[in-house]
Amino acid sequence: TGSHSAEADSQTEWTDVQKKIIPWKNSTPSLDLEMAFQDRAAKLGKSNSRLIVVASLIDKPTNLGGLCRTSEIFGASALVVGSLHYIQDKQFQHLSVSAEQWLPLVEVKPSQLVDYLQQKKTEGYTIIGVEQTAKSFDLTEYCFPEKSLLLLGNEHEGIPANLIHHLDVCVEIPQQGIIRSLNVHVSGALLIWEYTRQQVIKQKQQ
Repeated sequence: TGSHSAEADSQTEWTDVQKKIIPWKNSTPSLDLEMAFQDRAAKLGKSNSRLIVVASLIDKPTNLGGLCRTSEIFGASALVVGSLHYIQDKQFQHLSVSAEQWLPLVEVKPSQLVDYLQQKKTEGYTIIGVEQTAKSFDLTEYCFPEKSLLLLGNEHEGIPANLIHHLDVCVEIPQQGIIRSLNVHVSGALLIWEYTRQQVIKQKQQ
């Protein structure tokens, strides 16, 4: 029974990680969280990605569900959302197609973002904003650091000024059309893919 109990505890622990419901302020220390991500990568046979996608500013469940699906498919280490209640939304679930069961989801409310970004900086993450500014890097010319945090803006207001100051870099997607803005899920997906593409190339070179 002792062996069975240990096995059950282990299974429970993995199930908790698999559900990925992690309120940031009440979560395990960052090191434990990092170990959970590595454990997930090993068990799922995925790359040990260091890309965190922060979608706390996004309001629409469809965009969040799509980002959840994209982040899981390309092996992001976590998706940060403003509220875990979105997971129960039917529109979210329709777009995510169960990706939330396999991707760590961290709750960071918009009011907590400054503290969260500062903490991630101390952990060695580069804070990257998807935004068009005078000093933005063209996506086709930007080289993603291994530890990258991608901050996506709100559907209407983008990234607010108080958060722009906390970014290490802004990256924009080159565009040729008359309409000058992409849907935030599409923008996020393009950067997530480019990060993944660069890391795959790097791994092949090693």
